[in-house]
Amino acid sequence: MFGLSDFISLVISAFIILPLTILLRESGYLIASELVGVKNPRLTIGSGPRVFKIGIVDVRKYYQLYSWFSYDSLKRDSKIAYIFLYASPILMTLTLGLTLNALLANGILQSFVTFWERFVFYAFFYLLFDAVPMKTQGGMPNNGMIIYEMIRYGKRTDFNESPFIPATSDIEKEQEEIVEKIHEHQKENSE
Repeated sequence: MFGLSDFISLVISAFIILPLTILLRESGYLIASELVGVKNPRLTIGSGPRVFKIGIVDVRKYYQLYSWFSYDSLKRDSKIAYIFLYASPILMTLTLGLTLNALLANGILQSFVTFWERFVFYAFFYLLFDAVPMKTQGGMPNNGMIIYEMIRYGKRTDFNESPFIPATSDIEKEQEEIVEKIHEHQKENSE
């Protein structure tokens, strides 16, 4: 039966564990971007209008489940660099999940066991949907599909013309348009 303690666990999972898992997953891109020479990297957390931006981290107003990494170009423009970049969140999530699971199994993480067990669950949940090659909403490939296509065909083969990882400069233009629309809407409502 679903009770108050289950509701509290759900809230903690939805608003703390899941966003933290996503943030750590996306940080895999940041580590890889340093190694392959990404120009103008950006880690966007959430969607909608910008709340604040500190360095390369851009925090948006709406729920952080929708987060992404963007960049303008690669210094080392090669198939291996792209595969490594797309594999980086998979590798980060796998490393994190296995490490935390080993710590739990060996009794090292005794404090907040339920928290860490759920964290490991969400890490492997994301790993499954990121690593197994499949198409997502709108026919966009996940990281696993892009890696598969890069290995098999040497390029992306889906019909989408938009880049899987968008350009940071394009995201910035989109953000300016959103802010402009919000200001127009506020101006119309105040008249």
